[in-house]
Amino acid sequence: MNKIFQRDIAQFDLLALLNQAGSFEDARPQLLEASRNFLNLQTAAICRFHRSGAGGRAVTQALTLLFDTLNRQLYSAAAWQVESTSVAHCSLFALGGYGRSEMNPRSDLDLMFYYTEGGKQAAEKISDRMLYLLWDLNLDVGYSVRSASDCLEQASQDITVRTAMLDARFLIENLPVWNDFFARVFRHVQGDNTQNFIKAKLEENQERRRKYGSSVYLLEPNIKEGEGGLRDLHAALWIAQIKFKARSLCDLVVKGVLNGKEAEEIESAYDFLWKIRNELHFLATRKSDQIQFDHQSKIADFLGYKDNKRAPAVEQFMQNYYTHAAFVEHLASSLIIKATQRDEAKPGVLGFFVRRNLEDGFSILRGEIRCDSDERFRENPALIMKAFELAQRHDAELSVSLKLHIRENLNLINDRVRRSKEINESFLRILRYPKRVGSSLRQMHHLHLLNHFIPEFKRIFCKVQFDLYHIYTVDIHSLFAIEEICRLWEGEYDTDYPLLARLAKDVAKRELLLLAVLLHDIGKGEGKDHATQGASMIPTIARRLGLNREDSLRLQFLVQNHLAMVHISQRRDLHDRRTITDFAARMSGMSENLRMLYLLTFADVRSVGPDVWSEWKGQLLQELYEKTYDLLEKGDFFHEKRSEKVRNRKRKVRSALLEDFPDSRVNRCIANLSTRYLLSYHSVEIIKHLQLSLGRGKQTLALDVEQHSEHNYTQVTLATLDSPGLFAQIAGVMSAHAINILGAQIHTRKNGLVLDVLQVDSATGAAVEDAEKWQRVERDLAGVLEGRVFIEDLLARKKIPGFMLKREKPQRPSRIDISNDVSDQYTVIDIYAHDRIGLLYDITHTLTELGLYIAVSKISTKVDQAADVFYVRDIFGQKIGQPEKLQKIEDDLLACLELA
Repeated sequence: MNKIFQRDIAQFDLLALLNQAGSFEDARPQLLEASRNFLNLQTAAICRFHRSGAGGRAVTQALTLLFDTLNRQLYSAAAWQVESTSVAHCSLFALGGYGRSEMNPRSDLDLMFYYTEGGKQAAEKISDRMLYLLWDLNLDVGYSVRSASDCLEQASQDITVRTAMLDARFLIENLPVWNDFFARVFRHVQGDNTQNFIKAKLEENQERRRKYGSSVYLLEPNIKEGEGGLRDLHAALWIAQIKFKARSLCDLVVKGVLNGKEAEEIESAYDFLWKIRNELHFLATRKSDQIQFDHQSKIADFLGYKDNKRAPAVEQFMQNYYTHAAFVEHLASSLIIKATQRDEAKPGVLGFFVRRNLEDGFSILRGEIRCDSDERFRENPALIMKAFELAQRHDAELSVSLKLHIRENLNLINDRVRRSKEINESFLRILRYPKRVGSSLRQMHHLHLLNHFIPEFKRIFCKVQFDLYHIYTVDIHSLFAIEEICRLWEGEYDTDYPLLARLAKDVAKRELLLLAVLLHDIGKGEGKDHATQGASMIPTIARRLGLNREDSLRLQFLVQNHLAMVHISQRRDLHDRRTITDFAARMSGMSENLRMLYLLTFADVRSVGPDVWSEWKGQLLQELYEKTYDLLEKGDFFHEKRSEKVRNRKRKVRSALLEDFPDSRVNRCIANLSTRYLLSYHSVEIIKHLQLSLGRGKQTLALDVEQHSEHNYTQVTLATLDSPGLFAQIAGVMSAHAINILGAQIHTRKNGLVLDVLQVDSATGAAVEDAEKWQRVERDLAGVLEGRVFIEDLLARKKIPGFMLKREKPQRPSRIDISNDVSDQYTVIDIYAHDRIGLLYDITHTLTELGLYIAVSKISTKVDQAADVFYVRDIFGQKIGQPEKLQKIEDDLLACLELA
């Protein structure tokens, strides 16, 4: 590459074109064409060099050389026929990333035209000529024309300007001008007000993380600005350069700030990030440093990752990226701490500044835990865990030197140490302590102690799931879930979730619940069916931790069943007696199993991502918990009261309805109610339903809207006559008005009257409170039922224009699961598909065409993945049992899901 590049550089001579022209303006078209050809040719060659396997640094160096050559040629051409004595007093500098020789394919060119006394006119003339050529080449150029006084004034006012000049690099050989810049500008930029600079940079760092994400583990990370990205390394090196008056990484090694290994690790980190950023820029049609979904698979393929049994290639790549990013964050933080930590203060009279000796050679000074000897951990590796226990107990931080010492000695934690009573009791005491559990575990994770103490946890370290639902990596999700449980204990949720808060405080063994939360997804490092995979690891982990048999079995039960409550509450009919009975049977007769599973489920869902938990989902979970708890505690008595409940409800409903309706109509109405319906609702709800139905008169439709704003949903009750495809029509109208159906209970009486109860929300996940919108819904639905309005016309109005279509997202194959074992009365169809406008209408319309009647529907959408369930029967009111009919249902539904 270098030989070819050097030859092409020698042939690229813009001055030769100028000598053939009469003036710069006459030669401008030829200069532009020659520059564009050179730039395109060399960029393509560098892309091939990159794709052939070149390292990140090699490609950035090649790109830097390309732009150096272009800018030097353009500068010389722009200086042609400009008064030579004036040109002698100006020069060209590369600043920022270009100054650091870190050019990526779509990096900005940051140029400074610097002049000394007598060179201003030449600098302005040259910059004017040169910049127009660069802009015509479609390059992103940041530029300035400055003298020494300009540089100092702007650097004092703008931290970004000062930072850029720290990386200044000479492009045009002019030693007197360089000496002037170094003496009059650079010394001051590097040496003045260092504390203010460092403080400003630290504040800038915090602001950047607020803007681009304060976690390494974001779904689509920004490789430049995000945590663990290039800017973390830049910021650390800028601060170190200012603090230690160093110009480069090599200088920091010479000055003893870094050792050779640390410098190599930083260089390696740069190379890894540059290689990915180079590929990202070569793939993109415009500048972007966010590793978006549509690029992640392509980058994984470029880097040579292959699908395997444990994970797809893209997930392996992103896991590797997050692992590197976490290490980059550690490298950057360690260097910043070295540059900012205060010198050891002498003991004073105030407690904060007085060293207090603790146990096992540890002490506390200025709010930090310290260790008196580097040999302590070698003599007793269990003291590594003790350091975290002491920090938690004394509300202190680990000192920088202690953190580094812990990292250096993690290899001492072998299987013998993991099984030792001392380290396990220390860990369990950390979990039992009422404060700082979450932060202690996060610190253990950050310093990689969790990976060494629980080797199985290492399999999910930085583990990625390639979808829009899981916002964080598996390990970080588990740590966030720990913090959700701690919030329940600390009283933060006493008002919002009083039942959960009370149950959490009643848990006898807090450490066992926290272990279940920490380990619930541990099987995700092993491939499919992660709940079973994770549960199979628990006996080994429990033995190492010294748990008794009862605790080990409960921990295994919680990991094995941690998905059950979400699945059943969101995808099963909670009014179905068998659903509750089967779920209660899993609890082995123990309410404590149910209580801890409910708490684990709450923490799990709350910590998946910011928009995953909803009050509607919370209400379903609570309903499942309460019904199962009643069954576990009351047993057969719970079932014996069913017939008594039905009689009492009929009596109350009849008495209330007789106030408004004739005796004969009320009796006929109640006689047509099914036992299932009467047990599904309280008397007050049934009275409202029947008042709506009986009051409909000769109208096609009666509709009632009830707001549940505190739970972010609206309940809609519809009364009408039964007709083929009724629910499909309802679904189509709701979709046309951008209303999401969360759940639907469909009650068709023997006399052909229908009462449908729907729970819905808006596209933003809130209750639908616009009264005028509901009037339009009622008008359109009545029109559809009467045959005056067509669903297809309503949906057509909601089609998204092509220019508004969202970019590519990861999609999973559609799937249909059909079961006759879930319910005694219905065939249950589970549908998994990519969500789109009109999907629910298409599904329900297909079910109607198949001659199926929908009794219950639950609709769930995980970001862009629909997971819908339908309880259906055939026209004779029976389950569907014939294999050929079941196959046709599956085939027709899959065909409907593939519709554009």
